[in-house]
Amino acid sequence: MTQPTPQRPRLIFTGLDGSLLDHYSYDWSPAVAWLKRLKQAGVPVIPVTSKTRAELMALRLDLGLGDAPFIAENGAVIGLPASWQHARLDRDPRNLDGLCIKLPSVDSDFLWRRLEVLRERLKLRYRCMREMTVDEIMRATGLDEPQARQSRIREGSEPLLWDDSDEALEIFRRALHNDGLTLTRGGRFWHVVGDVDKGRSLRWLMARFEALRGEVPATLGLGDGPNDTSMLEAVDQAVLIRGAHRRPVTIANPHLYRTRNPGPAGWVEGLDYWLGESFFEPSSHEDEPA
Repeated sequence: MTQPTPQRPRLIFTGLDGSLLDHYSYDWSPAVAWLKRLKQAGVPVIPVTSKTRAELMALRLDLGLGDAPFIAENGAVIGLPASWQHARLDRDPRNLDGLCIKLPSVDSDFLWRRLEVLRERLKLRYRCMREMTVDEIMRATGLDEPQARQSRIREGSEPLLWDDSDEALEIFRRALHNDGLTLTRGGRFWHVVGDVDKGRSLRWLMARFEALRGEVPATLGLGDGPNDTSMLEAVDQAVLIRGAHRRPVTIANPHLYRTRNPGPAGWVEGLDYWLGESFFEPSSHEDEPA
């Protein structure tokens, strides 16, 4: 990985739940000042999340990220605003919201059919999100009813709650691999997708940026969970935010900072560490990056 220089444009990729958003309340108020600074500096903040496109449509506007692309469903959905679209390949006047949607994964209906088959054939115990009621999703996630309904509108992934042994989980993982599918763990659910992940979709966006702008961007990534690993290993500089999930996360990136704080406070801490000198008087940090 190359190191950023002041001359290179910068892209920031961020997880949402447990990172920019609080794991429990979904609050992002500690990050507002940094979001404003980055917007004023013209630095895109790109959500990379397990959330659906339906969940992101309003949220990205609330966060002030309407001009940035996004990666949804752990890499299965990529959204391109007009400024990221190729004039010949992507523009479609039927897209009333101006977005072009790329689906590098298999579709969610195929995933659902395969998950039904595997559960019956291997005698496994798990429950897919589309089998859950809206009330059950609300209890499992803390989302309100409209958000819970939006979380069910899947295009290229299927979340599930695992209720079996660790040994059965490895059997399940191998069976998915044989079908060309991937299992990754989020903050609350396991997620089944095609042969994609956050890191691969992130690299696709970097290549698109380079093709449109003629420059290789410097990249910073922030995330908290196991499903953020591929993202944090694909960027120049990484921030592993202390996770409320308390699961171990190992990141192979020599330029990694681990935060003391969870959620949006940790998000701010990570930006202070890597970018503080570029935007304002930096906060003091005692530890070197891990």
